[in-house]
Amino acid sequence: MKISGQNKLAGEVIAIKKGDVECQVTMKSGEHRIVSIITRDSAEDMELKVGDQVVALIKSTEVMIMK
Repeated sequence: MKISGQNKLAGEVIAIKKGDVECQVTMKSGEHRIVSIITRDSAEDMELKVGDQVVALIKSTEVMIMK
């Protein structure tokens, strides 16, 4: 699959919390954790499970830098 987005981070799913409508998916990329909220339907369509190798595609209107 090709996509135009450039802000991609590869990692591994380390936790999934399923709700009635949404899922909270936590992945680890290097030493960083990324948390994403996706629909439960999407999680089930992708058959996501802990240990899966995934890519986070980050799309944002604003990125903040802190030091």
